[in-house]
Amino acid sequence: MRNIVILISGGGSNMTALVRAAQAERWAERLQARVTAVVSNRADASGLAWAREQGLQTDVVPHTEHPSREAFDAALMQVIDRHQPALVLLAGFMRILTPGFVGHYEGRLLNIHPSLLPAFPGLHTHRRAIEAGCRVAGATVHAVTPELDHGPVLAQAVVPVLAQDTPEQLAARVLSQEHRIYPQAVVAWLQ
Repeated sequence: MRNIVILISGGGSNMTALVRAAQAERWAERLQARVTAVVSNRADASGLAWAREQGLQTDVVPHTEHPSREAFDAALMQVIDRHQPALVLLAGFMRILTPGFVGHYEGRLLNIHPSLLPAFPGLHTHRRAIEAGCRVAGATVHAVTPELDHGPVLAQAVVPVLAQDTPEQLAARVLSQEHRIYPQAVVAWLQ
């Protein structure tokens, strides 16, 4: 069985979509893969409660308790590695990871980003797309590399940018597509 660990920082809507897809699509039987743990850098991440309700192991590694990114990433790796992951999924995990962390999980670390990469890496993607006059926006699942939001693209979904869109409205439409393509990309990776 191949173990999957999901990292979150907040509500975990992409984590929820992944876990629900794993259950509904019987990943354990079909793909010999299962979500085994959800890890957060924030004890108040509301997604942790939902994960526990699903019977998943949850852990918290507070980034504020570590003197450097490297120290935090080392502690995070220790917790993740206890689960012997075949795949680590970033699902709204709002920390920039060090090259050492990325290298440790090379080839088995995926992320979902709310833009059509390579456009708009980093934060405030929806506002930036609207301000740039984009006619379309979307989401990208990519393999994680040391350069922020620049790994190989595994899946993308496109949504229109409407004339009256606020960043929040655009974000809601993009998020619904994230929930669709992230599980699909994981299944493709596992096959």
